[in-house]
Amino acid sequence: MPEQRTTDAGQVWLLRSRGCWQTAADLLDGDAGTAVERAELLIEAAFFTGRGWDDAESALRAAEAVVRDNRERAAAACARGFLAYGATVSKVHDRLDEAQAALGRASALLAPEDPARPLLDFRRGLIAHALLGDATAARAAYRRAHAGAEQQQDAHLLSYTWRHLAAIAQEDGNVAGARHGYAESLRLREETGFAIGLAPALAALADVSTPAEAAQLRAEARRLVRAFAGTPVWLNLD
Repeated sequence: MPEQRTTDAGQVWLLRSRGCWQTAADLLDGDAGTAVERAELLIEAAFFTGRGWDDAESALRAAEAVVRDNRERAAAACARGFLAYGATVSKVHDRLDEAQAALGRASALLAPEDPARPLLDFRRGLIAHALLGDATAARAAYRRAHAGAEQQQDAHLLSYTWRHLAAIAQEDGNVAGARHGYAESLRLREETGFAIGLAPALAALADVSTPAEAAQLRAEARRLVRAFAGTPVWLNLD
């Protein structure tokens, strides 16, 4: 019988937050119970670095092969939807239909009050906003995700829901609302130590700041991108 390993979640988070996704994933390698988590790490790596999509796909297929119950199947389907969304929004492949179908499958597998629903709602918001151009549906999905993340005290997910709700506020011309949301997102990323996500948060806040503040925020974002070897690759700081 294989030896059982226990993985320090704090160590995985520390590596992930510093952009060491592969090293974090290696800590979970071979553990069927964390196969979806391992795939999620490699999907996030592909988002931030713009490469490794095939590795993420392989990890997710491996996870899908070992899921044991409906909650794990839902988690794998949610990851599948996110991977397909990422490949589409990053213009690697057009997988919009796959993304929508996978998230729909995840929703059907989850109970209404399941703790995994806020993340699922957030990802549905991403598809509605970035791929379908439906700000109304996106706002509703982000708000559901935000309320769920607040209830669960999930600071990491809240950093994302604040940011994307702020983006919709910015599109609506609500600069004060956008500034508040972006500032909250940055605060949460600082508090949780999500270092690899600080540069995008700084850049977003700069977009709704005074010229002097914006210059300082973008300078700090550039410093962080250099420190993380050009990651995230999609961040435009011009």
